Amino acid sequence: MTTGTLEPSEIDLTDWAFWARPLSERHEAFRALRQLPRPAFFREPEQTIMPTGPGYYALVRHADIVEASRRPQDFCSGKGAINITDMPPDLNEYFGSMINMDDPRHAKIRRIVSRAFSPRMIQRFEDQVQAVADQIIEEIVAKGSGDFVADVAARLPLKIICDMMGIPESDYKTVFDNSNIILGGGDAEFLPENDEEYALKLLQAGQTLKDLVEELGRHRRENPSDDLVSALVSANIDGESLTDQELGSFFILLAVAGNETTRNAIAHGLKLFTVHPDQRELLLADFETRLPGAVEEIVRYASPVIWMRRTATRDTELNGQEFKAGDKLLLYYWSGNRDESVFTDPEVFDITRDPNPHIGFGGPGPHFCLGAHLARREIGVMFRELFRHVPGIRSTAPPDRLLSSFINGIKRLPYEL
Repeated sequence: MTTGTLEPSEIDLTDWAFWARPLSERHEAFRALRQLPRPAFFREPEQTIMPTGPGYYALVRHADIVEASRRPQDFCSGKGAINITDMPPDLNEYFGSMINMDDPRHAKIRRIVSRAFSPRMIQRFEDQVQAVADQIIEEIVAKGSGDFVADVAARLPLKIICDMMGIPESDYKTVFDNSNIILGGGDAEFLPENDEEYALKLLQAGQTLKDLVEELGRHRRENPSDDLVSALVSANIDGESLTDQELGSFFILLAVAGNETTRNAIAHGLKLFTVHPDQRELLLADFETRLPGAVEEIVRYASPVIWMRRTATRDTELNGQEFKAGDKLLLYYWSGNRDESVFTDPEVFDITRDPNPHIGFGGPGPHFCLGAHLARREIGVMFRELFRHVPGIRSTAPPDRLLSSFINGIKRLPYEL
C-alpha cells in the first residue's frame, strides 16, 4: 500500500495496514467513501478458528448510520455488534452483553441496569468524579510531567467504574490490564498475531473480569452494600433479576466501554487543546458556558468508538439502497462525525460548534450509550479542574496510537505542566 491519497478502489477497511496509516489519510479515505453512490462492500477478516464470512457494507454517511440505528427491527444487534466475523451466540453475549442483544431481552436487561442506576447513586458517583479529579491533579502538580494516559486519562474512569461496582483498589490493575486486552485490536502490545493464541487471550481476559464480579455478586447477595453490584443483584423487574452470567457480561461491557472510551476521549482532549491553543483560550475565557460544547466536540472529533455492526433481518431499503436479509453493515461513527453534509468544516475542532448532532455515543435508538451522561460528566470535570489548576498543561509529543479498527485509542501521551 503506497502512501498518500487513496482511490476508493484502493481502500480496504479490513486490512490492518489501512489502520496503521496516518490519521489524515484515513479521514481522507472515508471522505472518498462518503462520495460513493452506494455503501462500499469489503471482505471479512480471514481467521483460522472460524469460517470467513461473506463480507460487509460500510455505512459512512451520518444519515445512513442514524437511520439504521433507528430501525432495530430491520437492522439487528443480536447477531453481533462488536465483531465483524460471526461468533457463537454465547460468546457474543459474553463480550457484548446488551450491545449484542435485541428486544425483548435487551429491553429487560437495560431496564434492570437502568433501575440500578438510581438518581441517588448517580449523584453520589458524580460527586465522586470531582473528588477523584482533585486527587489526580494534586499528584500531577507534584510530578510535573509524565504519561497523561497513565497519570490522568485512565485513572479517573477506572476508579469511578470500580468504585461504582464495589471493586477493591487491589483489583484495579486487573481490570485495567484485561480491558486493554479485550480492546487490543491488532496491536501486538496487547494481543498475539496467531489466531488461536489471540482468541485464547481474549477469552482469558473476559473470564478474569467475569469471575471477579461474579464472586463479588455472590458475596453481595448475602452481604449487600451501597454499590452497583448490590443494586444489580437485588434489582427485580417483573420477577426477574440479573443472573450471575448476565452480571459478569454486563461488567465486561461496563469495564471496557465505560473505562476505555472515556479514557480515550480525555486523552484526545489534551492533544486537541494542545494543537489548538485558540480553543483552549476560548474555553478558559468562559468556562461554564463553553464546557458542555467542548465535551461534545471532543467526542465528535475523537469518536473513541469507530464502528458498531448491524445485520439486516429481512430484505429492506435504507435511504434508497437495497439490502438483503443477512447483510452485515458496519456503522462507522468515526466517518459520520466528519460528514460534510451535516457538519460545517468537519475537520475543524470548534468547541462552539452548534448544532453538534454527533453520533459519538452511538445513533438514536435502543442502543444509545447508557453511560453517556456519566462519560460527559467525567470528561467535563477533568478538563475544568485541569485548566483551573494547571492551565498550561500540554502534550509534548505525538500520541502513541492503538492499532485498532474499532477503538480510536491512545496508549501513551507525554505531557508537562
